[in-house]
Order: sequence, then C-alpha cells, then structure tokens
Amino acid sequence: MTVVAAVPPPNPVTTTVVTAAAMAATANCVTASAQPGAATSLPALVAASADDGSWIELATGSARTSKGISAKRVFALTGVLALLVVVGVSVAGLVVSRRIAERQAVHDVAQLTDTLALSVVQPALTDAMVADPTVARRVLDPIVRDRVLNESLVRVKLWTPRGTVLYSDEPRLIGQTFPLDADARRSFTDPRIEADATDLHRPENGFEQDRGKLLEVYRPVWTPAGEPLLFESYFRYDTVTARSHELWRGFAGIMLSSVAALVLLLIPLAWLAVVRTRRARDERERLVRRALAASEEERRRIAGSLHDGVVQDLAAASFTSAGHAERAAAAGHLALAGDLQSMAATIRDGIAGLRSLLVDIYPAGLHNSGLEPALRDLARSTTATDAAIAVEIDAEAAAALAADTREATYRVAQEAVRNGRAAHIGIRLERTGDDRVQLLIEDDGVGFDAASTVAPAGHFGLRLMADAANRCGASLAVSSRPGDGTRLRMRMVTA
Repeated sequence: MTVVAAVPPPNPVTTTVVTAAAMAATANCVTASAQPGAATSLPALVAASADDGSWIELATGSARTSKGISAKRVFALTGVLALLVVVGVSVAGLVVSRRIAERQAVHDVAQLTDTLALSVVQPALTDAMVADPTVARRVLDPIVRDRVLNESLVRVKLWTPRGTVLYSDEPRLIGQTFPLDADARRSFTDPRIEADATDLHRPENGFEQDRGKLLEVYRPVWTPAGEPLLFESYFRYDTVTARSHELWRGFAGIMLSSVAALVLLLIPLAWLAVVRTRRARDERERLVRRALAASEEERRRIAGSLHDGVVQDLAAASFTSAGHAERAAAAGHLALAGDLQSMAATIRDGIAGLRSLLVDIYPAGLHNSGLEPALRDLARSTTATDAAIAVEIDAEAAAALAADTREATYRVAQEAVRNGRAAHIGIRLERTGDDRVQLLIEDDGVGFDAASTVAPAGHFGLRLMADAANRCGASLAVSSRPGDGTRLRMRMVTA
C-alpha cells in the first residue's frame, strides 16, 4: 500500500528533524511529495544520513527496559555483603577474642596463684623462717610438693625483700641472692599480683630453661609478725594457651552465631525492602498512567469543545459573511462586498488554524486510524511549516508499535516538523529488525551545534522529544551542525 502526501503549509517555524541510513523504497510504504515545483525525493534527501559517529544521545531507552529491582540480584548482593561482613567481623573478632581469651587465661592463673598463696603458703609461714632457710625448707617442702606443684605449676620460689631465695622446690636456689626487678620490689610496698612471661635468661631462672616457655606470677605474703615475703610461682605457658583456646572457642561460637543470626535477620528485611520498592514502583507507574490518561482525556475534551463550539461558530460566521457579500455585490455595493469577502476569508483562515491546532492537541487520526494516517495528516497540516515534506512509512511497522509508543513517535515527529526553518523535510518510519522500528527525520535547514546542545534552555523542543522517548523506552539521537541541517533518529521496540 503506497500513499503520497506532501503539502507545503504556510507558517515558517524552526525545525529539528530526523534521518538515518539510506532510505530505499520498500513495499508497504507511504511516499509524500510536495506541490508542483517543490517535489522532493525522500531517498535523495536522506542519502547522507548514515551512522557516522556524529549522533548525540538525547534518550537511551532505559526507562522501559528497566524492570526494577530483581529479587535474585538483591539477595545476591545481600549475600555478598553478608559474606564480607561475616569475614570481616570474624577475622577482627577472632583476633580480639584471642587476645581477650589469653588475657583471661593469665588472669585465671594469677587468681590460682593468689589462692595458693593465701590458703596454702601463708598459713604455713613462721617468723623463724626469715632468718633460717633450712626451717623454711623443712616446713614448706612437703606442703609445696603435695599441695602446690602439679603438671602445670612447675616451680615455686619464696623471696625476701633483699632478693634472697628463702625457699624453692629446687634446693640449689635456696640461700642464693639475685637482684629483684622493679616490679618485684614494688610488690613489697604496693601489694598486688603480677604476671608475665618468664625471662629464662635471668640468672635466677637458670634451672627453668629446660621447661620451655613459662608464665611467672608473684604476690606478697606475710609472716605472723608481718614480715613481707614474695611468693612466686611458675606455670607452663601451655596451660595458658590451652585455657585461652577454651575461652576463645566460647567467644568465637557466640560471635559467629550472632553474625549468623544477623544475616538471617537481614534476609527477610531485604525481601521486605524489595517488596516495598516494587510496590512503590508499581504505584508510581500507576500514577503516571493515570496522569497520562487524564492528560489525554483533557486534550480530547478541549479539542471537542473547540470543534463543537468555536469552530462551528466561526464556520457559521464565515457562511453568513459570504452570503452578505453576495447580496451586497448583487445590490451594487462593491466596496462592502469586498470587505465582507475579506472578512469571510479571514474567518476561514482562522478556522483552518484552529483545525490544525486541534490536530496538534488531539490527533484524532492517531487514535482512530493509527500512526501512519496521523503522520500523513501531520505532513498536510497547515501549521507545520512551508517546507516540502516527503513521508515514507512502513504501515506494518507503524501498526506493530504499542499505543504509548505510537503516541510518543507522533509527538516527536510533530515537534520536529514544526520547529525548523527548512525547504525540505524527510520523514521515514521503517522496521530495522524483528522487534525494532526506527523513525528517521532530516531537514536541510539552518541546523545548530548538537555537540554542545544536550537539552539546553534554548532548545526546549529537544527536551520535549527526549521526555516523550523516555516515557515509552525509546532511544533518541540528534545530529546537526550550523548550516548543515538537522537529523533525528528514534529507535523503538515493537509491542
């Protein structure tokens, strides 16, 4: 089916037009040529419209293709974030809990030493021991070996404030004097429990070097007369390590179970967030559809009111003026007849302008007959431009578009045709794939610098076209240079 429609309407306005790759004639096309003397070949007009890298994207078509937040994607992201949190918290928690556990294990050993000193060693002390180490050995040795020493506690020493070993389960140390470190001396004046790893290189620790790493704990004890002595015990560090591992496993279990509970709590929260986001998106889309429907209904109502009211009144006024003109001419009042004829012509021009405005407000052909007749009517519109408009439309491609896409396509073409100063305009709608349709428009007008004009204040029409394309998920691109005309390309997906 081939339709020819090319009309030169009277009002010159500014143009922004579309074009594309070579427009060879196809079956099911509509070709429009202008009035005599202005005939335009559409293929010749758009022959230079191939993709040449000069296109500036105005709309990407992402509005329709975006399907919102995917539950799988949210859960995948939540899972990755949860894993990162678990790993981070676990590593940090394990390090911290290990240190806390080790500190607690040392504290437990210190408490054990404190208990032994107060309940076992100090009650056995006598004042005579201070002056005679043999008395101390005779009294303390059976007590220490039976009730103090065990597999983990491997050495005991009892010091005087001068650094003399008053008693030890190692007899070779008894009676020897060694310099006390600052912490040990301070314990005599500031009673407290001290615990630290044993320095096996110190002279007094020469007999403990074959025991491996040790933890030494000391605290002051007193004879019945109040003479201070320093009780020192040496534990295998393996005891501390085993105790710290035991405590650490308890900490780790609590920590990991807490993190797991947090992750399990995040799953329903993530699901709830997805559900609420989808509901909010659906509500926004519903409101947008209602707003568009209300806008469409309002345009239809305004167009109907104008057509049935003002246009009809003006038509009646035109007929009345023409009738009076004829009667005046018959009566010989030629001047009055000329004025009345001029008035009737002016009214008819006003009616034509209003009818074109009605098509702009509410293109009845688009809603009743489809996109192809509407574009043809647009080419005939007397308010578009005085350019020669050549139209080539694939009717099947036009019919394959969804209703909102047809509306957006018409609005883009309408905005492009009526906003330019050009002698020739080419419009082509074609199928470029199984589910792809392309609108191409080109003019030979004044053009503009498209590279620096992406929705600027001075090109409001571009913003309107980009908004229309975005609403239906179509992509829109423009290519133009000053003095070189303008090309516009809109790519859509079929319903």
